[in-house]
Amino acid sequence: MEISNEKKKKLSRQSSSFRLRSPSLNALRLHRVFDLFDENNDGFITVEELSQALSRLGLEADFSDLKTTFESFIKPDKTGLKFEDFAALHKTLDESFFGGEGSCCDGSPETDLVEAFNVFDEDGDGFISAVELQKVLKKLGLPEAGEIEQVEKMIVSVDINHDGRVDFFEFKNMMQVVLVPSS
Repeated sequence: MEISNEKKKKLSRQSSSFRLRSPSLNALRLHRVFDLFDENNDGFITVEELSQALSRLGLEADFSDLKTTFESFIKPDKTGLKFEDFAALHKTLDESFFGGEGSCCDGSPETDLVEAFNVFDEDGDGFISAVELQKVLKKLGLPEAGEIEQVEKMIVSVDINHDGRVDFFEFKNMMQVVLVPSS
């Protein structure tokens, strides 16, 4: 799949969160994504499951191009990707579409947090509302997205100034609590 430089730049802007560079967070996130894409929970992702998942995320891909790329990562005598194969595909796509490590950002923890925050702040107003959080959770196929009341409780749990939304400072505090390794 040949990608023009203009398309790479557009994809990089649209999907910078795809490549957050915290290795342990990436591994955890990639396992979660794999589990979400593996709809029948058989330990393999088929090209059909991948295509459907990308479509739900608003990332339309030509099925024949996707199938060709996908099949180059499948082990002989298998019908889908195991997690290790999926991780290799992810790494290749990251390098192909986004230039690999360090192509758009400095890789600092602060930059990674800004990238993550921007995924949820869909309207770019500097805040994450319950509706924005619900939209992202729905795109990811997470059951927590089902009831707005449940999503509002998530917001309230990190909303320090009680304005009904999460600003970057509150998001950063929440992420530090979640990501601080235990000794």
